[in-house]
Amino acid sequence: MNSAAQDPYSTASTQTASSADPKIRPAELDDLKAIIAIYDYAIAHTTATFDTEPRSEESQRTWFNQHGEAYPLLVAQTEDQIVGWAALSPWSDRCSYKTTAEVSIYIEKGHQGRGTGTRLMEALLKAGRQAGLHSAVARIVEGNPASIHLHEKAGFRKGGVMQEAGYKFGCYLDVIIMEKLLDGSRK
Repeated sequence: MNSAAQDPYSTASTQTASSADPKIRPAELDDLKAIIAIYDYAIAHTTATFDTEPRSEESQRTWFNQHGEAYPLLVAQTEDQIVGWAALSPWSDRCSYKTTAEVSIYIEKGHQGRGTGTRLMEALLKAGRQAGLHSAVARIVEGNPASIHLHEKAGFRKGGVMQEAGYKFGCYLDVIIMEKLLDGSRK
């Protein structure tokens, strides 16, 4: 039996992985510092997140514990470091939304553009389907073509635009809502 068949997070069916590609796996609590470092960089330097304050380990531990089989949290790991992470988080705390999740994907700056985001997205959506999630939603700041392209490549479609929904780095920013049905149904 090949390793792709044994690994539920394998993306080998859609993309050939080289030995230099990071391994995609479920996040462990020991990964939290690396996850925070990647996210804190995005907070300080990008509009990919509208958070404005660095995350504490305590707050992120609470966030981490909200993930698991129902809402997967994955990491991309090279031999010696975490170079990206992806999560499906509850879209809303209202019961009727329990099978809809929000996508988050962050890649370490030095590893962007190498296919890691694509591999994380594929594995994340597969894990979401296996968890019984029905749909995935992403909020992407307008002017982030790499993220829009990543989501379109994964089959997301634009659902709408929230005009000037966020304010960061001294300006108002539009947010594009992208969505995908994970089980393929349109009921």
